[in-house]
Amino acid sequence: MLTLSIRQPWAWLIVHGYKTIENRTWQTAYRGPILIHAGLRMITDDYDTMIRAKLACTSPFEHIPIPTLQELRAFCGGIVGQAVLDGCVIESDSPWFCGPYGFVIRDAKPLPFRHLKGKLKLFSVKG
Repeated sequence: MLTLSIRQPWAWLIVHGYKTIENRTWQTAYRGPILIHAGLRMITDDYDTMIRAKLACTSPFEHIPIPTLQELRAFCGGIVGQAVLDGCVIESDSPWFCGPYGFVIRDAKPLPFRHLKGKLKLFSVKG
């Protein structure tokens, strides 16, 4: 199955159904099921951005029950969920979109964590 590596906390937001656009600098013609891989590195500034936006009641974060930094770090470096990659757009009204390309994600759900080394772009994983 094709797999997309995404840094935390964005991977968590996707597999729990909150984030429906994943921003990339490259496009893809692929449409279909994907596994969501949480990258090994987690950038604390990404997490801090979410917390500041939540505290300021800034959409889309204000109603999301964000896990702690320690909880998210426990789910780095492996498969955390699955979804359907439904499109690749260059513009969107979604508050998650900042481009230049946005992978439209639907039907996301978490899976039991499975350690796996990530790769760039879409990559294949067996089983």
